[in-house]
Amino acid sequence: MDDKNSCETLCPIARSLAVAGDAWSLLILRDAHAGLTRFDQFRKSLGIAPTMLTRRLATLTEEGLLEKRRYSEHPPREEYLLTAAGRDFLPVLFMIGAWGRQYRGGGQLIRFLDAETGTEIQAVAVDEVTGARIGTRPMRMVMPDES
Repeated sequence: MDDKNSCETLCPIARSLAVAGDAWSLLILRDAHAGLTRFDQFRKSLGIAPTMLTRRLATLTEEGLLEKRRYSEHPPREEYLLTAAGRDFLPVLFMIGAWGRQYRGGGQLIRFLDAETGTEIQAVAVDEVTGARIGTRPMRMVMPDES
């Protein structure tokens, strides 16, 4: 899928994947939610090449999931902070993680704990209208001009 056409598609899933659909972007967002903000922190955590990290941070910033803020004038240094859109992406990451734990698990895995209660976070996607877990009921796709 090319980026030009992905923004014109009617599918919100395709539009979202155009912004954050690669592994590096998802892992940068994961690390940002864990409190990392600086280029060197992301690089060390991910083991990512500097040029790749620069590109991914630029894209996430341009697309409004991260914002740059200068934290040092001499030398000039910037950090990357989650925007509202970036913070709202956390449930998506947790759903990907829940799928991975169930179908790609095995061995020792990182656990994500609620900082206040200390309990492990168990992500579940629920339809707000019906209260049903997403994936337990049939769905259909409806084009914008259909009822």
